Amino acid sequence: MQHNFLTPINSSVKTRTGAIALALMAFVLPACTDTKTGTNPDTSETTPAATPSNPTLEDVANKSDQLFGQTVTVRGNPDKKIDNTSFTVTNKDFFGGDKILVVNATGQPFVFPEEGTEIQVTGEVRQFNAFDFKKEYNLDWKPAENYDKQPTIVAKSMVPAPAPGEVTSSPNKFYSKTVAVEGDVAEVVNNGTFTLDEDKLVGGSNLTVINLAEPEKTVAKDERVVVTGEVRPFVLADLEKDYKLTWDEGLKKEIETQYKDKPVLIATGIYPMPKK
Repeated sequence: MQHNFLTPINSSVKTRTGAIALALMAFVLPACTDTKTGTNPDTSETTPAATPSNPTLEDVANKSDQLFGQTVTVRGNPDKKIDNTSFTVTNKDFFGGDKILVVNATGQPFVFPEEGTEIQVTGEVRQFNAFDFKKEYNLDWKPAENYDKQPTIVAKSMVPAPAPGEVTSSPNKFYSKTVAVEGDVAEVVNNGTFTLDEDKLVGGSNLTVINLAEPEKTVAKDERVVVTGEVRPFVLADLEKDYKLTWDEGLKKEIETQYKDKPVLIATGIYPMPKK
C-alpha cells in the first residue's frame, strides 16, 4: 500500500478534530448554504437556475456557476497528487471523466486509500486563483494554467468511501478507520442493526451496520443510505467497554453468535440517498 500523505494547509479555515466527528458532519447531501462553518443543513436555496441537489463531480465541473460558494459532498477516485496539500479527484466510471482539484483544508493529514477505493470529499466549491490560493493556503507548487479559474473544492472533510463488499472482503484495510459507505439495505436484523448489500463484489458479503449513535433511527429494506462510522471487528467485550450498550442479554448473545469477529460498521450517522 502506498502511503500518499496529504498534509493539512496552514490557513484561516477552522479545523475540526476527531475523524469520526469529521465524517459525521461530512455527509448531509442536499444543497448547502452555510459555507463558513462547514455544516450542511437540509435546505434548498432558491436561485434563478436550480442548484443541483446531491451534486456529483460532473456537476462541480459542468455546473460550477451554480455551486460556487456552496458546500458540497462528492465521491470520486483520487487521481493525481500535486503536492502535500492538493490533488485531483475523478470519476473513473465515466470515460474521460472530469478531474476536479481538491485542496486539503481539514487540519488533518490524509492518506490515499488503495487504488480502486473511492473517497468522499466535503468542502466549499471555489474558483481557482493561483495568487489567492497560494497566499491563503500556502501551496508549494506552481499552478498549471489549466487549473486557473477552474472549480476547486476546499476540503473540510475527506474519508475513504468503499463499497460494502470491499469492507467485508478485505476488512484489515479498513479496521479502525472512519469511512462513508453507500449501499442498499439488504436486511433489517433488529432495531439498530441492519446489513448493506455487498453489490455483487466477488468475495464480498453483506456489511453489518450497528447503529449505536442513533438507535431510534430506523431504515427499511431496499432503502439506499450512506452510513458514516468506524469499521472494527465485532468483539462484544470491546463494544461494551467503548459504548453504552442498551442490549439485553438475549440480544447480546444473538448478535455475538451471528457476528463474532466479523467486520461491522459502527455508525455515527445514517443518511438517505436517492435510488440509483
